[in-house]
Amino acid sequence: MAELKMIPSPNRDRDGGGTTIEARFAHFCKDDLALDDGDFLEQAMKLFGQSKSLLLANVSAIGTGTLDEAERYWFSFVLYSVRRLSENVGPKEKGLNLCQILRAAKLNIIEFYKELHQYLIKVGSILSNLFGEDWEKRLEAKESHTNFVHLTLLRKKYERAFRDLFSIVDADDSKQLNVANVSGHGSDYYRFGWLLFLALRVHVFRLCKDLVSCTHGLVSVLAILLIHIPARYRNFNLNDSDRIVMKGDKADLLASLCNMYDTSEDVLRQTLDKANNLITDILKKNHRLASDCTPENLENIVTDGLIYFDDLMDESSLPSSVNLLEKDYDSATRDMDGLDERIFINDNDSLLVSGSLSALNMSGSGTKRKIDTMSSPTKTISSPLSPYRSPVRHSNGYAGGGMSKMAATPVSTAMTTAKWLCSVIAPLPSKPSAELERFLQSCDRDVSADVTRRAQVILEAIFPSSGPGQNATLMDNIWAEQRRIEAMKLYFRVLQALCMAESQILHVNNLTSLLTSERFHRCMLACSAELVLATHKTVTMLFPTVLERTGITAFDLSKVIESFIRHEETLPRELRRHLNSLEERLLESMVWEKGSSMYNSLIVAKPALSAEITRLGFLAEPMPSLDAIAMHINMSSGVLAPTQKHDKIGQNVDIRSPKRVCTEYRSVLVERNSFTSPVKDRLLALNNLKSKFPAPILHSAFASPTRPNPGGGGETCAETAVNVFFSKIVKLAAVRINGMVERLQLSQQIRESVYCLFQKILGQRTTLFFSRHIDQIILCCFYGVAKISQLNLTFKEIIFNYKKQPQCKPQVFRSVYVDWKAPRRTGKTGPDHVDIITFYNEIFIPAVKPLLVELAPGGSEQGGSHASEAKNNIDGAFPAPASPKPSSFPSLPDMSPKKVSAAHNVYVSPLRSSKMDALISHSSKSYYACVGESTHAYQSPSKDLTAINDRLNGTRKLRVALKFNEEEGGLVRGTGLVTDSVVADSLCIQNGKRVLTPVKSEQQPEL
Repeated sequence: MAELKMIPSPNRDRDGGGTTIEARFAHFCKDDLALDDGDFLEQAMKLFGQSKSLLLANVSAIGTGTLDEAERYWFSFVLYSVRRLSENVGPKEKGLNLCQILRAAKLNIIEFYKELHQYLIKVGSILSNLFGEDWEKRLEAKESHTNFVHLTLLRKKYERAFRDLFSIVDADDSKQLNVANVSGHGSDYYRFGWLLFLALRVHVFRLCKDLVSCTHGLVSVLAILLIHIPARYRNFNLNDSDRIVMKGDKADLLASLCNMYDTSEDVLRQTLDKANNLITDILKKNHRLASDCTPENLENIVTDGLIYFDDLMDESSLPSSVNLLEKDYDSATRDMDGLDERIFINDNDSLLVSGSLSALNMSGSGTKRKIDTMSSPTKTISSPLSPYRSPVRHSNGYAGGGMSKMAATPVSTAMTTAKWLCSVIAPLPSKPSAELERFLQSCDRDVSADVTRRAQVILEAIFPSSGPGQNATLMDNIWAEQRRIEAMKLYFRVLQALCMAESQILHVNNLTSLLTSERFHRCMLACSAELVLATHKTVTMLFPTVLERTGITAFDLSKVIESFIRHEETLPRELRRHLNSLEERLLESMVWEKGSSMYNSLIVAKPALSAEITRLGFLAEPMPSLDAIAMHINMSSGVLAPTQKHDKIGQNVDIRSPKRVCTEYRSVLVERNSFTSPVKDRLLALNNLKSKFPAPILHSAFASPTRPNPGGGGETCAETAVNVFFSKIVKLAAVRINGMVERLQLSQQIRESVYCLFQKILGQRTTLFFSRHIDQIILCCFYGVAKISQLNLTFKEIIFNYKKQPQCKPQVFRSVYVDWKAPRRTGKTGPDHVDIITFYNEIFIPAVKPLLVELAPGGSEQGGSHASEAKNNIDGAFPAPASPKPSSFPSLPDMSPKKVSAAHNVYVSPLRSSKMDALISHSSKSYYACVGESTHAYQSPSKDLTAINDRLNGTRKLRVALKFNEEEGGLVRGTGLVTDSVVADSLCIQNGKRVLTPVKSEQQPEL
């Protein structure tokens, strides 16, 4: 390893940072951040010293690849880690937050989070040695990033709403100059609203900072602004019945806001009361009932339950109110090490500018573009199986003015999904129904009390009311209680549906083996809780928190995902997507991690792997007992003590059998991608009933692995579980292999060879998957097949195209696990994680070479076919006509949108009726173009389609959108966008049938 100490950095040297990397880091800490010598700086220097070799080895992979920028990233990573994990933080270091670190390093937040994950992977073992095994839980990097994304979405929501409701946002408009301190988004009105919202987050939403609760808080702030900002600045008319909810002859302000932003009026009123209390406490303003006063702002508005503050928005007092809110935020967050959330009210803040600050003069891209990319609802694709989609954007970036209904955004989607809990789940009883009670009482013994108690204990562990050091508020405890009730109601609802289905299959009402299974109930409760958490978009309890707090692992949860989707017909589309996304995460990597219960079944199904699994220590620990979980709740005053991932405490009731066996027969995720229609969902479900595996009976899924499978066939439950699990892995791999083949424009023969090799590795070299990502094996398969097929395909080209895949994660090819202690490693040593090329050379090829030889020309498989042809030629005078060889590649579900060109990013999808409203929106543009009506007068549709095909199959490679509004001799030419209004106007009905099919041309981002 090269020595880092003498590598100069001209930029740092000119600033007096010194010529050694340690000196430059010390200069950054002491001079740029004004940190004092002490325990904090000593720990930072220690972490930096132990990780500096990793910095040099990965300079080219950090940021733009320059040493100066890589150093600044590494300095920030080290200080952020120590600030979060160190227990010895002095008074000055307590005031050090992420924003201060990034300003000193001249970096932006977006790129910081993008690179942080790679840093944590590389230095994970060092952090573990310095700060303990639980460093990842305490660092909360994923939660911090999610919080930033949520704030970005909320800021966009607030900005759009403020523009929609008020007309005082443009300082360049001379008509608005009479408003006090108006300066774009720096308006005191605008700033006051955001700071009041932050006060709610700090004082009210301390623990329950989920997207749904914060949206209610944001809407309550909008209500306060509407009540107090002078009516002349409103951007809407109270008499507009299409936009305003009327109550008699007056406008119901809160009902109108609830209708606009999909909020609950009861929750909104509660949050509004909290916001009013903060105004009283922080700003010391006197309040009175709005019904007792008659300000101009409240004319023709229902005032029941509204509070009015005198002179709250007066031009003379508004600046002082803003200053008081600023001081309160400073005081409340003085010891916090995260983001300064005030940066979001300034679009020009350097921390939000895309690209390194040192390269601003070269970048030219700004905040809005980068944040829009991050927060666009169409970019947030749940399933990587779905193709890339370009967003539908309005020309001015906003919806129509005047309290109009907003287009779908991540926030509005979350609020719509939350309505499902309120309207479908909330009215249900929080105890088993009479029908479910009948099943519980029909067991060998009445298990009703056990089921209810278990639900209470497990849900209390997932949604703790309070805990030491957490400083929970009353609002936090109410939030936790509400989430527990919602999860319990959903659990009982789906449990009843499952019992009815199992009863019909078995033709009995006694379901003792299922309803007495501790693992089954915990999986059901975990799935219910995860859906509630996903609905509210929580920050503090991200997946896999439910696994850790219930004592189960990823393999356990996979047993009930399909059942939940199948037996809860009212489940919203977004929650189906979430479950599909979870299942894909389980299949691609989580079930292969150390401590997965899949290994407990694997040693029974494949005894030959038992020694290796035991040597690696991959077996799952026993599941903690319910009493142990209850004891932890009581000892920690409502918070389950954190446990290591997959390291559980206590003992399982049935210690003899591994606690996680999966007998699902297909992957819902693979076959229900996020773009299939509900009708297609049902068809896929019916088609897959023809699978070679019998329909699963849930009680057998939780039986002992050594028990014979009730379905017959002579297999044990473990063998069936492993076979079914492997079939799901192969199906997922087929989808991803097919996507890569299309991107690389390879032949179908290569596709089948890669698929065949992957199957052989899974069956014969299963240990290659241990503690790895399946995409790592797929990438190596592509390169291996390319080499034996003498195909000119480099690893660089494979990785370049893999980066364009929706499921791509940089750590897949940058960080591959290697066990150098394996018996066949011939004494070699090295880091635990290496790049994909090192893994291919050192691990993959030695293990897979015999399998690759079989695929090579003249190999065993090809030799067998040649021998068969030779025999045919000898036996007869003329060779018998050969039947086409059936493809070994499985048939994949029909994706929608469907990619129709291997060389171009063009997708075809039927137009859903639900999207008609968005298309009709005026003054908006998208990448839609319709085919069906002639592009030229008196021209047949076939010629139009021919013109489009000629365009797609042409040799010119232009990364442009199709344009159908310029014609020349019937041919489509030029580039540009087709407005949505044009598309909507062109939707004609002929003979009662719609004759158009939208074609969407999309551009993949260049990396």
